[in-house]
Amino acid sequence: MTAAPDAQSRAVLDKAARENFPVAPFFVPRAWRGDLMAVYGYARLVDDIGDGDLANDGRDDALRLGLPADAAGDRIVMLDALEADLRRVFDGADGPPSHPLLRALQPTVRRCGLTPAPFLGLIEANRQDQHVRRYATYDDLLAYCELSANPVGRLVLGITGTATPERIRRSDAICTALQIVEHLQDVTEDLGRDRIYLPAEDMKRFGVSETDLTAPTAGVQVRALVAFEAERARDLLNEGTPLVGSVHGRLRLLLAGFVGGGRAALKAVADAGHDVLPGPPKATKFSLLREVGSTLRREG
Repeated sequence: MTAAPDAQSRAVLDKAARENFPVAPFFVPRAWRGDLMAVYGYARLVDDIGDGDLANDGRDDALRLGLPADAAGDRIVMLDALEADLRRVFDGADGPPSHPLLRALQPTVRRCGLTPAPFLGLIEANRQDQHVRRYATYDDLLAYCELSANPVGRLVLGITGTATPERIRRSDAICTALQIVEHLQDVTEDLGRDRIYLPAEDMKRFGVSETDLTAPTAGVQVRALVAFEAERARDLLNEGTPLVGSVHGRLRLLLAGFVGGGRAALKAVADAGHDVLPGPPKATKFSLLREVGSTLRREG
């Protein structure tokens, strides 16, 4: 079992409750829960570094990664230090990892035979966030999701020992869909970080300018654009959903939770009239449970 996290690491892990889907629900085997939370803790840490969302301005985490506290303001330096610490997870020649969340990850990596590639992809996505703030085409956005989202699903399959080429393909579709949904929910928050994940070619097609995204509520063109991107996410979810029916037992329920979470989030966006500018539309717990049940019935 992994060591109990300290208070600061616990705060990172507690963010799991705010995700669109259940990260490590009570019904999965205890060993899986620990491994899923270890991977989540790592992924959340990477994103918090990339977004500048670390507690205490990141100074404590900089020290944990062997950097001076004032290095916390340089996200690229922090991500480089995290990558060096990740290397220690896989190669103990330089000693154990220094960050508590990476020390907690090491037993999971060894027990499940995980490879570095998905973990490195998440770091690279956050490096990209530091210098790429607009995406010209939908294909460009999909390439970003290949780094920022798809590794998570591949890690879930690795933890549960169920990875096959077809399941990875379906998982990638689900993860990309969930990432697009999150982008739609967070248009205003992302714009506050000078990031836009709506493809420029689509904004032009629907007559949407960057200024339109700063309004307190969305106009007709913005709503039409969000509806268009939401439909793309729905198509990806539909493409990936057969993954649920390809597995059994508690894993089937877990994956249905991921798909149901995405569908419930899309419903929340639609129920808001595709007006995401006042703040992220969030699904209710009832809506989530209903969508999970519907997914299980379809893939039964």
